[in-house]
Amino acid sequence: YSGPMNQITECDARGLRCPLPVLRARKLLSQMASGAVLHVLADDPMAQIDMPHFCMQAGHHMIAVTERDGAHLFEIRRG
Repeated sequence: YSGPMNQITECDARGLRCPLPVLRARKLLSQMASGAVLHVLADDPMAQIDMPHFCMQAGHHMIAVTERDGAHLFEIRRG
């Protein structure tokens, strides 16, 4: 089975300042199937506030926020 649940899209938003990481995430999520997962790598401290807020507003699920390569890795499941 290789449906949307197994599809992970990567978005490297390191070096971008708010609101660009969220705008990139929004654009990619709009093109993805419901249930698909997006990984956003961002090093802007504001992304820690903006990304969960965006997910809540847009109806997406924030699976986890972890550290990777000196940045925050946001794992988002499309609503």
